[in-house]
Amino acid sequence: MNDAPPTDDTEWTALLAARHGGAVPPGPLAALFAPLLTAPAAADGCIVIGRLAQTLDGRIACTNGASQWIGGRGDILHTHRLRALCDVVLVGAGTVHHDDPRLTTREVPGPNPVRVVLDPGRRLPATHKVFRDGAAPTVLVAGTHGPARHGQAEVLVQPDLPALLRDLAARGLTKIFVEGGGRTVSAFLAAGCLDRLHLTVAPIILGSGIPAFSLPQAARIDDGLRFDWTPHRIGEDMLFDIALGRARPGICTEGTMP
Repeated sequence: MNDAPPTDDTEWTALLAARHGGAVPPGPLAALFAPLLTAPAAADGCIVIGRLAQTLDGRIACTNGASQWIGGRGDILHTHRLRALCDVVLVGAGTVHHDDPRLTTREVPGPNPVRVVLDPGRRLPATHKVFRDGAAPTVLVAGTHGPARHGQAEVLVQPDLPALLRDLAARGLTKIFVEGGGRTVSAFLAAGCLDRLHLTVAPIILGSGIPAFSLPQAARIDDGLRFDWTPHRIGEDMLFDIALGRARPGICTEGTMP
């Protein structure tokens, strides 16, 4: 098990410089983030990392949707570092509805990524921060045609996740951070669109709430997806770095939006 990477401004600055092809510096941060800075292996030209923070009993939110904050300070810093290292931070409509996030890198030095919001049904109002604050370019991904703008956000009509990755790569956006929520990360997993998964487990037991993953029902243990992982302690939480390589559970075949 690796301890939490310490805050090292010199190493972090070097990692930021390596985000588009530079040499990755040695150090504790590189052990966790270097895989995101390698050349994409998938045909779509993207590296896609999913991230979830869950309780010990596998919940990402209370039944009413409240989820701030399951992870501690270390997990918050880790999330902002992922944003800074990636070209895109992507979330689902549920995350925007419940948390109204800004999806910026305000906790760490580094550029704000392009913000992509999956809202197939166009149910989110334009009053949410990501559609009006101008902090970074924002794209609303819808499932049906309609107005070309949503607040300050561009609207892209694309109901298929693999095709969405190709669309983003065509724009030069190849490092994709799928920040949440559970349905969105699960949809990318089910579609075989995740290269890596960072799963933070906090020392909390809720006993109820929204599960981390939503996948088709498995009839056998072998229907699940078994993988290797590397644990990292980040503050009071445990972070598991999982190399998926676009694998998906055998019972999953969908590539549509959540």
